[in-house]
Amino acid sequence: MRPLAAVVLSAALLAPAAWAQLAPSPDAPPVSTAPAPGPEDQSVATFKVQVNLVDLFFTVKDKSGNLVPHLNKNDCNVTEDKVPQTFKSFVAENNLPLTLGILLDTSGSQYRVLPLEQQAGSEFLSRVLKPKDQAFLLSFDVNVDLLQDFTNSPHLLARAMNKAQINTAGGNGAAGIPGLGGGTVPVQGTPKGTLLYDAVNLASNDKLNQEAGRKAMIILTDGEDEGSNAKIGDAIAAAQRSNAIIYVILIADTGFYGNFGMGYGGYSAANKMAQETGGRVINVGNNGKKLQEAFEQIEDELRTQYVATYTPTNTKLDGTFRHIAVSCGEGMKVQVRRGYFAPTPDN
Repeated sequence: MRPLAAVVLSAALLAPAAWAQLAPSPDAPPVSTAPAPGPEDQSVATFKVQVNLVDLFFTVKDKSGNLVPHLNKNDCNVTEDKVPQTFKSFVAENNLPLTLGILLDTSGSQYRVLPLEQQAGSEFLSRVLKPKDQAFLLSFDVNVDLLQDFTNSPHLLARAMNKAQINTAGGNGAAGIPGLGGGTVPVQGTPKGTLLYDAVNLASNDKLNQEAGRKAMIILTDGEDEGSNAKIGDAIAAAQRSNAIIYVILIADTGFYGNFGMGYGGYSAANKMAQETGGRVINVGNNGKKLQEAFEQIEDELRTQYVATYTPTNTKLDGTFRHIAVSCGEGMKVQVRRGYFAPTPDN
């Protein structure tokens, strides 16, 4: 949901002459032939009210990492660029419609873990999607492909997920040279193999930006980007503008990287995307049980969120980035997006 809502109220009194253009029904009363009133007798009133309302979707956890579900606005504080703000609304919400994007890494490095992702992801979607929710699925490798557009059907999403295939520069399957479309091992030149940032950018701008309410992306990847046109800053900014939370399930075939004598280093980039948007990273390695638990944790967090709004004291429509901080008591950790882009006079 964009932080700016423009409300246009217009009322127009139509001149009787305008009605004369329509053929009257046989039962209609006689049409007056009196002269139409002059311009001075017609009234048209248009009012435009700019309302800059910032939406926040966040979770709160105690010192032990347990979700805290029963807070109210007196328990929490919000600041924008370190200036205290006043909550306009604040509610614990576990039933608000959810728009969800699943981003599936199908580059060569995921060859052995893709079946785990397909099974756990399908089970998660069958549990989490409620009647008013919707989700889409896309894959990213040497390309970014929409496998299933918005739907409320877990069956359609599962079918699309099960059809996902590893795609490398050498074709489907484990063929292809890692680093040349076949994985995330770097090589000389500018390889193109795992378009993670492009996928986040496209999902934010083309799918989530037009949707209202709660929005989240769940990315299953080893976290390494290779060859995207978008930079990590572009991907984060796009997610922030669409007000989408990013969860990253860091899943990797450790044997794949071990065979090349190196470790995978996707955590830092994944953590940056998640932290900036109010989500988090869950590292599951290649453990199927941990993957299932990760989906369960995300499900609990998405269903135990606070929804709050405030009208910022800074009313400038300058498009600048505003930093947000929310606190809810000593020892409690709040997962909330780090900020938003102020609107401009044009939007």
